[in-house]
Amino acid sequence: MSVKFGTSGLRGLVTAMTSELISRHVQAFIAACDTGGVLCVGRDLRPSSPRIAQDVINAARAMGVRVIDCGEVPTPALALAAQAAHGGAVMVTGSHIPADRNGLKFYVRSGEISKADEAAILSHLEAPHGAAHPGALETDTGANDRYIARFVAAFGPGALAGQRIGLYAHSAVGRDALARILTDLGAEVIELGRSETFIPVDTEAVDPEVRVQIADWVKTYGLHALVSTDGDSDRPLLADDTGRVIPGDILGQITAETLEAEVIATPISSNSGVTMKGFKDVRLTQIGSPYVIAAMENAQGRVVGYEANGGFLLGFEAQGPAGVLAPLVTRDCTLPILTVLYAGRKEGIAARVAQEPPVVTVADRLQDIEQSKSRPLLETWQNDPTARAAFLTPLGKQEHHMDLTDGLRMTMTDGDVIHVRPSGNAPELRLYIETKDPVSAEKLLTQALAQLNHAL
Repeated sequence: MSVKFGTSGLRGLVTAMTSELISRHVQAFIAACDTGGVLCVGRDLRPSSPRIAQDVINAARAMGVRVIDCGEVPTPALALAAQAAHGGAVMVTGSHIPADRNGLKFYVRSGEISKADEAAILSHLEAPHGAAHPGALETDTGANDRYIARFVAAFGPGALAGQRIGLYAHSAVGRDALARILTDLGAEVIELGRSETFIPVDTEAVDPEVRVQIADWVKTYGLHALVSTDGDSDRPLLADDTGRVIPGDILGQITAETLEAEVIATPISSNSGVTMKGFKDVRLTQIGSPYVIAAMENAQGRVVGYEANGGFLLGFEAQGPAGVLAPLVTRDCTLPILTVLYAGRKEGIAARVAQEPPVVTVADRLQDIEQSKSRPLLETWQNDPTARAAFLTPLGKQEHHMDLTDGLRMTMTDGDVIHVRPSGNAPELRLYIETKDPVSAEKLLTQALAQLNHAL
């Protein structure tokens, strides 16, 4: 992968993300989209992020834009800062992908950019940009503090009193903010695995060795739960009191119910149990926050969105245990973590999760698989039932129907689901499995991943 634009921004190898390329995209964004003449800039903890952030700042100032440097902040904290400044934002992050890659996430005044915004940016890439006078440069050192205060005010001091929570800190930019939030809510926080070297953590497809480490930490330290995030801290990771990692879409279901949401927007890859929970409307979308946001924009009432990775988007003013939560239509890791911890504070997280519909989803991916290799395979399968059967028969599965909303989603005659999709922002081929119990889900995931690798 060199550089790819889409799924809310730009992403690619650090060596390919030159100052000139960054400048072109940032200036096209400012020219094409509504930033109100203000741009907040934040970054994660990758070694390349300070240089790229400076390139973003230089490019924006050259357009005459007022730039607010927010420093190292979680992506949702930057979005909150931009919302308060009535401006746009650029977050320098590669999210969960390795440190040899990085990216930019773009925000207009209303939140994350849409697919229409993406097209507008591309149309402005070749146009010359610039201003007679450079824009002002300011520093905002309080973005993290305001983000922390948002949740402490909504949940209240003592909300998690008596809870012993592990925090897998690794190299997440939001690790210290999350620790402060949990502590201010009364929890005892045990920090684990802090690293000054960047570690890519994918909360949607947690590596097996990391799962083993998490389970060991929970047992060793007698934890009620363990929490973490991805690199830019917009996707949650939560393990229950048995050490089991809870899928992000289950966190989304519980959070939506606890907040008394009426309308749910979520990708088709999310756990289908959400359709069994009695919400007024469940809107299934293509995978990616721009599609979720588009579905939310057309909805009325108490609307929320979430992705299978757990990133939660709040579209209405919700009531927390102690105060209100203003809307924040961007992926957020902290709200689902806190809501589920609070919901399970008495009976335990595992017991609370057991109340959800009996549908189990698991996911993994094949890495370093470019779309030039994966897409021909999927096109063959889409057009050839015999080819699909050749993939499914060794798994003991027979197809009932398929869905092409995003990638290839095959529902079996026994109700199980196998969903294959190229990642939109990384050289990966994603595999989603849905069954009725954890044992069969993990077994089918392992077998299907091996069969998929063989097919490639």
